[in-house]
Amino acid sequence: MERRLAAILAADVVGYSRLIRDDEAGTLATLKAHRKELIEPKVGERKGRIVKLMGDGLLVEFPSAVEAVQCAVEIQHLIGERDADVADEKRIVYRVGINIGDIVVEDDDIYGDGVNVAARLEGLAEPSGICVARNVFDHVKDKLDLNIEHLGEREVKNIAEPITVYRVVLDDKAAALVTPVVQKATKPIYHRRVIAVAAAVVLVAAVGGVFWWQPWAPDVESAAVERMAIALPDKPSIAILPFVNVGGDLEQEYFADGITEDITTGLSKFGLFFVISRNSAFAYKGVSADVKDVARDLGVQYVLEGSVRKYGDRVRITAQLVDVISDKHIWAEKYDRELEDVFKVQDEITQSIVTSVAPEYLSAEMRRARRKEVRNLEAWDAFMRGYWHFMRFTRDDNSAAQSLLRKAIDLDSRQANYHGMLAVIHVMDAFYGWSESRDASFREALLRAERALALDDQDTLALRSIGLVHFFSKNHDVALGYYERAVAANPNEAENRALLGAALGVAGDYDAALEQIETAFRLSPRDVHIATWYGSLAIAAFVADRDEEAAEWARMAVQANPQFPSGHRTLAASYGNLGRITEAAAAREKLQELLPDLTIAQLRESLPYFKHPDDLERYLDGLRRAGLPDGAND
Repeated sequence: MERRLAAILAADVVGYSRLIRDDEAGTLATLKAHRKELIEPKVGERKGRIVKLMGDGLLVEFPSAVEAVQCAVEIQHLIGERDADVADEKRIVYRVGINIGDIVVEDDDIYGDGVNVAARLEGLAEPSGICVARNVFDHVKDKLDLNIEHLGEREVKNIAEPITVYRVVLDDKAAALVTPVVQKATKPIYHRRVIAVAAAVVLVAAVGGVFWWQPWAPDVESAAVERMAIALPDKPSIAILPFVNVGGDLEQEYFADGITEDITTGLSKFGLFFVISRNSAFAYKGVSADVKDVARDLGVQYVLEGSVRKYGDRVRITAQLVDVISDKHIWAEKYDRELEDVFKVQDEITQSIVTSVAPEYLSAEMRRARRKEVRNLEAWDAFMRGYWHFMRFTRDDNSAAQSLLRKAIDLDSRQANYHGMLAVIHVMDAFYGWSESRDASFREALLRAERALALDDQDTLALRSIGLVHFFSKNHDVALGYYERAVAANPNEAENRALLGAALGVAGDYDAALEQIETAFRLSPRDVHIATWYGSLAIAAFVADRDEEAAEWARMAVQANPQFPSGHRTLAASYGNLGRITEAAAAREKLQELLPDLTIAQLRESLPYFKHPDDLERYLDGLRRAGLPDGAND
């Protein structure tokens, strides 16, 4: 390890999680432009070295405090000028903290109190502001013509002594110090927000670790109720973040994911708790994020995070629960157990959460939700591997998932969710044409779903799976009944709400569909399936003869996932019926890029989204006006 004295600049985007939720594509494009066209050139000009670039911030080392402050002033002014005409709710602004301190250098990374203090100073800065330590002020006060205000001493987390803080005033004097930027900046494209609770899809590859415990990162800071991106619900709310696979073996990644999944599912069964969906929590897998930002983004008070190390026949699981509103660590625990005890550990973690947050509910709720069955670890292992492959959404992964689920059922045929998951896999085979026979896949899916329901008629995966089979088989009323039962069994699962909303939309009840899917958005603001939820709302609006709204929802689906065919298809059909033929043709061209052989005849045969034939024909007429070929009779 190498030690040296350096000036350290820590910067962070204000409200990053809200910006990503409102407009992921526009925010990421602007961040990239800021970095490539403004920040990196200025850092280079000022002889700095970017140590880390994260999703919402950066850490930079400078050989001189003067260069660090000059760089910060220039960047803040240039970004402010560049985005002056951007609406406040869409503007990307940074806080900056600068300190001089001793650092430890290891593998091009830097650590130490010098870095920690810079991070704390950044947290004290105002939006678009710069805070510096006393030693930085002493170095620059006679060298840069700046107005610098003394803010006094501040106590900050994990720093033994109070630090003296100064604020750099970004006035005309500071603006006069700005030198031309190396590259010319261009304006980003922004997209407007449609609904308050909606968020863009963030599908993160399930590889690598997260950065929760990097030594330089700030500790948890209070996420005040009034600063929440989404209002807190009227019950204890919690997000279970993906447990970190400490061993780093990608072959064991599914194991950590499975533990997270089981704790989430177990806790969601408590009527007391509002539990953020697994899919939204997993948007933070492999992503650098502060717990306070996660809480603000998802609208929760509590965050559970942890890690898993599997070695031989043993497993080590760590977990800690944070109350982000009161800025407290509620509890932390480490479990070293035999591998067969992993289910007991999951139950113990769930019990610890309940007893810490709402102990008065323990006796009744824990008895009701406590795991009753004896589970086979090898079967669970195969199930979680299969689930991991299923979530990759490819033909080969779906095939691998099918084999693993059959293995899980061979080892333990009593688990309803194993049969239900296999049913869903067969539905995907049929819908996407991945099997040799669509009809045979649907028959097998129905058999598996019925078996799941026979084993446990309150298992929500079993209820959803049989509902899916009937929905895609165009038995819409039957599907609606199963989805209603799934919501009744667990109203906290976003998937239950979203599927019920889709079925209500097909039945023509647009307002009820909107209510259910908005609830799904709240339960899972960053869900991987959000594009499909927008697509369901587009169909619901179309069935209700609200073509303008259908087009708007379809545009949101395309924005969330440009590779989602249904979004382009409904956009083309809606524009076609509105007489906006140029826009309809453009959407149809995008659709045909994804599905080049698609025809009207194929859709009439296979499209499951319309209960009434007249709605389907009106949809196909819109596509025909957009230029989609009829098929065999063309």
